Amino acid sequence: MLERLAQLYESMGTRDVIEIAVLALTIYLVLRFLGKTRGAGMVRGLGLLVVGLFLVAQVVVSSFDLTVLGRVLDYLLTTAMVGLLVIFQPELRRGLMVLGRYHFFRYFVQEPQHPIADKLADAAEALARECVGALIVIEREMALEAFVETGEPLDAEVSPLLLRSLFAKRSPLHDGAVILCQGRIAAAGCQLPLGQPPEGSTMGMRHRSALCMSEETDAVLLVVSEETGRISLAVGGRLEPVPRENLSRRLAALLSRELSPKTRAATPKVGAKKSAA
Repeated sequence: MLERLAQLYESMGTRDVIEIAVLALTIYLVLRFLGKTRGAGMVRGLGLLVVGLFLVAQVVVSSFDLTVLGRVLDYLLTTAMVGLLVIFQPELRRGLMVLGRYHFFRYFVQEPQHPIADKLADAAEALARECVGALIVIEREMALEAFVETGEPLDAEVSPLLLRSLFAKRSPLHDGAVILCQGRIAAAGCQLPLGQPPEGSTMGMRHRSALCMSEETDAVLLVVSEETGRISLAVGGRLEPVPRENLSRRLAALLSRELSPKTRAATPKVGAKKSAA
């Protein structure tokens, strides 16, 4: 067996060395990629076990020239790889999401960008995991001064930790809405109009307020359900649930979208209404 291994070593050429280097680099990158997912230890352990057993088996097959056994091992390796993909599909999915956040890959995909979309998405995801209710109003073209004045003025930079603190169950401002104006937190604990729920719907107060506010203004409203942790967006009188992995992209698309000149001219100013009254 040792003589066989020595012959294999002597017969190796430049091409074989390059192939081994490429395979080693691929395995290293895959392990690094899996290291960023939940359950990374189990995934890496099973992956290394499968690769190690396969390499040992290949050495045995090459040493004794077991052609039939080599073919069987190739089929078993393919089956094992498919099985790992099925078993660890959630971890691989999370890893792909992490991979998509790298700036290098964003050059190949033209996605809408907005400076506060990621911060809002991070805050909403954290609140949803903890089943903490939240209602965030993001101003667009229509001014929201009349609603800002009903709450506690802040004028703070948007931060996921600050938003989570404002909506914490023991916070005195958690029952109201947080309003963002010009990319900053203008006020917290704000009162919004409470409309009637759609017929046959058991919608909560936050969702009713978000739906009513989206009908009266052009704002984007982000709602986190306290009961289910579901994240929804209300825009233009419509309430749509949004998967957590798509929230940042959807927010960026809505906040980056500008109103047409015709719509902007026809949009009333809430602050002007109050002044005239």
